[in-house]
Amino acid sequence: MGGNNPTPLTIGGKPLTGGMLWLAAIVLAAANFVAVLDMTIANVSVPSIAGNLGATASQGTWVITSYAVAEAITVPLTGWLAARFGAVRVFAVAMGLFGVASLLCGLANSLGMLVFARILQGFAGGPLMPLSQTLLLRIFPPHMAPAAIGLWSMTTLIAPVLGPIVGGWICDQYSWHWIFLINIPVALVCAFAAWNLLKRYELPLLKNPIDTVGLCLLFVWVGSLQLMLDEGKNLDWFASPTIIALAVVAVVGFAAFLIWELHEEHPIVDLRVFRHRGFTMSVLTISLTFGAFFAVNVLTPQWLQRYMGYTATHAGLVTAWTGLFALSVAPLAAGLSAKVDPRRLIFLGVFWLGIITFWRSFATTDMGYWDIAIPLMLMGFGLPFFFIPTTGLALASVEPREMENAAGLMNFLRTLAGAAAVSLVNTEWENETTRQHAELVGLSDRSGEVLQALQHSGAAPDTALNTLDGLVTSQSVMLATNNIMAVLGICFFIAAMVIWLAPKPTRVVDPGAGGH
Repeated sequence: MGGNNPTPLTIGGKPLTGGMLWLAAIVLAAANFVAVLDMTIANVSVPSIAGNLGATASQGTWVITSYAVAEAITVPLTGWLAARFGAVRVFAVAMGLFGVASLLCGLANSLGMLVFARILQGFAGGPLMPLSQTLLLRIFPPHMAPAAIGLWSMTTLIAPVLGPIVGGWICDQYSWHWIFLINIPVALVCAFAAWNLLKRYELPLLKNPIDTVGLCLLFVWVGSLQLMLDEGKNLDWFASPTIIALAVVAVVGFAAFLIWELHEEHPIVDLRVFRHRGFTMSVLTISLTFGAFFAVNVLTPQWLQRYMGYTATHAGLVTAWTGLFALSVAPLAAGLSAKVDPRRLIFLGVFWLGIITFWRSFATTDMGYWDIAIPLMLMGFGLPFFFIPTTGLALASVEPREMENAAGLMNFLRTLAGAAAVSLVNTEWENETTRQHAELVGLSDRSGEVLQALQHSGAAPDTALNTLDGLVTSQSVMLATNNIMAVLGICFFIAAMVIWLAPKPTRVVDPGAGGH
């Protein structure tokens, strides 16, 4: 495989050093941050947006869906775009277009215009995640790469947590337009700084022909799958002909895409990168772990807001503890990832996440703030030990020329795993709550003593019944939440085991080494 270059390769200038190197790292991390932030910043703002634009809440979800579909399509294209047009050029242009699309989102006066602008924003945002990652590895010497990957990893983990908090606060204090307009200065500054700082690192271009068939098949199957995942809950999944049709198109489209890309001389997405067992097993671990983590991350604020009496802001502040503690441990994880067998760090980090999630399956409705916050803090300790060395091991397992393509596929599968997990968990949460409610209704207050006590205390019969039903519903939700936490804990345990299927590194693996 590729060699371990002592200094990064540049064309037309000396490598960046010192403060300028870290300035470039901050620019790349900031670009990744806003791209990931916009995946979740609109989640809590949908009611405000729909009400303001005269749309239903169901139609308002297209603001989220349109961005996710567009981004999911362009993420795996990153390797081909970078090879044909240059990674730095594609990154700078995508960052600038992201700012323009954000402006259009903020100026939108109809749902149709907003959805169109969100599609453009998703197309521009897709390449930012993998390219920010691979450009960090390109500009940093191998011995400093773990610290750079640590910075990038924390933006990827913290942005989805902050998205709903920032979005909710902006909607409460100002208006929904500003959740998009705040991107503009960040995007324009990052585009300008990235081009001026990084153009010296541009590699020779590969003028491969466009794989039109592969591109069309990618649009078809990814779009169908993402729509199925986003709309499944609203349409009652496979009871709906629409969902069945989307599922069939996604499966047939994926099979055709797989066959075509493996036999195409110049594929739009080079699937041959999966021949590296280290990459394949790392990506599988990332997908399983990120899916479980993202599901926990989405379920927790919903539970807090809907059933524990927390406001959106307070629920966000509780969940933010995970990100804060992850940030504090990141430097240690980055340092160890260059010295210790990364598989060991990954196993310990993911297994720890499983233990804490399993602990959370014993929650009760009378828990206080710190009872909820402490497990979330402890989860933060495990995240860097999973994310930083897994990313490094995955990219160090492929050849240097495959790195952009590998990063694109890794980010695509991670995003897809998160979307699938959220859809499945939300559906199962509601179904499990219904099942638990049916069981508890049959078991609760058989003698009628509680109902009589409520009525004797002065409550009207209807009020007493509603109070009793509220108590049963609260307990049903708690039991359903606990059951799902237990299942997600098991998912973490399985993911921790998978990493041992990756081959043992023959030397200490640097995330920036490029070789294996």
